[in-house]
Amino acid sequence: MLKNYCATLLLIFFAANPAFSQTAQPATGIKGIIKNKNGDPLPFAGILVKGTNISTISNEEGRYQLDLKPGYYEVIFQYLGFKTGMKPFTVESGMQTFDLTMEEQALNLGEVRIGSKGEDPAYTIMRRAIAKSRYHLLQVDSYTAKAYSKSSIVITDLPMEFLYKKELKEIEKETNFKKGVPILNESVSIVTFRQPNSYKQKVIASRNSQGKDFANPNAYLLASFYQPEVVKAVSPLSPRAFAYYKFEYQGSFRENGIEVNKIKVTPRSWGEGVYRGTIHIIENEWSIYSLDLQTVNTGFTIDIKQVYSPVQDVWMPVNQQFHIRGGIYGLKGKGDFVISQSFSNVKINPTFRPDIVVVDSKKEKDEAKKVKLSNREIKTQKLEEVVSKQKEFSAKNLRKLMKEYEKQDLKEKEEKGEDIDLNFTRKDSTEIDTMASSRTMAFWDSIRTVPLTNAEVKSYTRLDSIIVMKSGTEEQKDSLKTAKSDTTKSNKKGGGGGSGFIGDIFTGTSFGLGKKSPWRLDYVSPILGAQINTVEGLALHGGGFKLRYKVGNLKKNMEGVEIKENGSVKRISSRAGQQLSLNALTRYSFARQKLMVFGGVDYGWKRMSINLSGGQTVSQFNGEHPMHPLLNTFTTLFLERNFIKIYEKDFVRLDFKTNRENEHFELKANIEFADRRPLQNVRDMNPYSWIDWNRHAFTSNIPFNAENADESGTTSFEMNPHQAFTIGISAAYKPWQKYRIKGGKTTFYDDDSPILSINYRKGISTIFGSDVDYDFVQIGIQHGFKTGVRSKLSYKLAAGKFLNDNAVRFPDYQHFAGNRFFFQFGDPVSTFRMLDYYRYSTATQFAEAHVLSEFRKFLLTQISWFRIMGIKENFFLHYLATPSSNNYTELGYGLDVGIRFPFRIEVANSFEGFKYKNTVFRIGTTMNINLGRN
Repeated sequence: MLKNYCATLLLIFFAANPAFSQTAQPATGIKGIIKNKNGDPLPFAGILVKGTNISTISNEEGRYQLDLKPGYYEVIFQYLGFKTGMKPFTVESGMQTFDLTMEEQALNLGEVRIGSKGEDPAYTIMRRAIAKSRYHLLQVDSYTAKAYSKSSIVITDLPMEFLYKKELKEIEKETNFKKGVPILNESVSIVTFRQPNSYKQKVIASRNSQGKDFANPNAYLLASFYQPEVVKAVSPLSPRAFAYYKFEYQGSFRENGIEVNKIKVTPRSWGEGVYRGTIHIIENEWSIYSLDLQTVNTGFTIDIKQVYSPVQDVWMPVNQQFHIRGGIYGLKGKGDFVISQSFSNVKINPTFRPDIVVVDSKKEKDEAKKVKLSNREIKTQKLEEVVSKQKEFSAKNLRKLMKEYEKQDLKEKEEKGEDIDLNFTRKDSTEIDTMASSRTMAFWDSIRTVPLTNAEVKSYTRLDSIIVMKSGTEEQKDSLKTAKSDTTKSNKKGGGGGSGFIGDIFTGTSFGLGKKSPWRLDYVSPILGAQINTVEGLALHGGGFKLRYKVGNLKKNMEGVEIKENGSVKRISSRAGQQLSLNALTRYSFARQKLMVFGGVDYGWKRMSINLSGGQTVSQFNGEHPMHPLLNTFTTLFLERNFIKIYEKDFVRLDFKTNRENEHFELKANIEFADRRPLQNVRDMNPYSWIDWNRHAFTSNIPFNAENADESGTTSFEMNPHQAFTIGISAAYKPWQKYRIKGGKTTFYDDDSPILSINYRKGISTIFGSDVDYDFVQIGIQHGFKTGVRSKLSYKLAAGKFLNDNAVRFPDYQHFAGNRFFFQFGDPVSTFRMLDYYRYSTATQFAEAHVLSEFRKFLLTQISWFRIMGIKENFFLHYLATPSSNNYTELGYGLDVGIRFPFRIEVANSFEGFKYKNTVFRIGTTMNINLGRN
């Protein structure tokens, strides 16, 4: 368990950063230590051989080793903030030792006006670099890279360690985990990249100090800082960068014939979603030379360093580092992830000439006017035509040209029938060589480009000793397995193995009907659906059996899985087989001493499903079940509150729906005939109310409804037994949903484009003696979009009307997502915080509006500590207009307290007739939690 906990921490360290790795090596070459003039080692310095794709990096102790075949080489040494060094070597035999003392880079301030009122030169440099960022991102069509990566994770603190000291000792004996000992992972991979977003990784060697099955962070690939966001933070080269950063010119230096500008990056407000540090930009080229940036994510500090080198006249990252410090839930640790990449087969897009000139429109206004292009020129010409005619472009024109280029390129691919992707998210695939985890130490010694530290060597040595110890007792383990097997068999024969059976009665179980049979029988325990309400007392719901049949393997049929920005998982495309399910379930009421039986048949195929159900059960008046029975059980037992209002029905129902998971259109339809009957509270609730509150009393099971209230303010209707034949159809459509085309097949992403919906319900009085007669139609729109880094605006609007209301029974009213519980479940955008569940339900017309605005920085988050911890502020508005609601409104403020505690603390105020009525406090969730229905 603890091992899995640590594996999870390792993934938390690196899930925020996509990263990657590989390299090459023989048996002769050079080695040594890289230090500064004070004798301090320079960890993770870059070492590369000029004119080749051979490179390496020093380890945490400043040690390096570069394996080279006999011959003459010019070796380049790079380190952030230090002068690049070059040393010629003639390799003959054995390892030469070369220790290097690097000098700090001296900066030339040139003509910078220190203290003047003029604009800092950093801004004109960054405007040009930002304008050209997309240019650099698309400049390389494809490449192959050999990458060596090494990650080293150290757990420095365990929460309440004293509680499980014995367990820790056992884990240390069986595994290589130990507090303070590095969890080491190395891999060598071949990475193949192709525009716009395809990354294929073939792992040819992988080694972990925890064994073969421990979590491996190398599935995450590095995102480019030419992208608008990196690790959920705004890149300093994002088009929005000036809204989030201040830039300061700190000087320049010349190296190998190029001039490099050092720019200090300072966030306007430090915290999650932004970086601070330095970035070096190459003059005239306006590309990244190196960077040293830091961000924070839910309490973790993430340092990212990159060193670039020219590959076929394009500067590409050859040395990348991630250093993470922090903790979660009391578990603390640190992680270092270093990558050394060597590129080959680099294909440059000939459209993107390296010698174009970017003119800063703000500083060079006259020059910018001379090179200005009209919108017509940009849209009617291809990029290669434009760059062949002129060399200079304004920053604004260049950004427009890049957008138009991508549109034209996408259109051409679509016309040719090529695979396209409108979401532009990374498409990563990993292939693992069958020998990857079986490489010998000799292999690793020959291919490793970053020498191990003493602590890391000890970690591997400890693993080897554990493996030897285990292999030496294999015979004992086999004997133990045999003994356990014999004991199990004798217990079963003697009937002594019943503890599992008793447990299954309470928890449920599943049986396979034959080894190769696609049928499974599930026993569903009624205990799991236990609940208490004022109508049934104690009720056991959902006990029974389900018979399932599934054709096809979901895992084999799944094309890919991606991760959203909010962390939730979505399937890109899956071709699930057919699925059939038959179920027979029960509900027993102890107070009514009544057993009800219901069940149905579910059949799913492709992206559609159909369900036939029927029997006898109880249902909440609001078919969306706004109050979960378990929560109502709590309020009944401890708060003397019965929020659930239910009725009994015998029914037959047919449902059909399509799956919008991979489509931008969703359709639902249903037909139901039901014999509905009212229910009353039991007379004696003493056994089901454990605390007697003088100011509380259980209310009638007939909910209060303002539309049916008399002058005295009491509900004037009673629900009489009746029959209802109803049909319903609803559709949801995402007209601007992003999609991908692969092999001629189109699949859609679950993106944040707006959803348009329409819903129609009808009660028919001419069939089976039905007592309902109405027509109801509803339209709506919901949408959520980013308003800034870690900021979002979400809204949902809906309106509806009963076109015919000849006979509308209360279950057919339009009900709303109310909430009377102190904990708010459901959609945080569209759920009211204190609205009564049925007070304003209507049989006439309504309009409702919900708005939730999330802010990274507003009031309390002006204090940087709140932002560092991932806390966000939000404001929400809920509005409801019905003939009796008197413009019911809720206004509220909340704090999202981050991933560590996925809760939202809220204060909400209600208004009627635009006059203040009440204030409540709520604990909500930052997610849409569906507890299911009972």
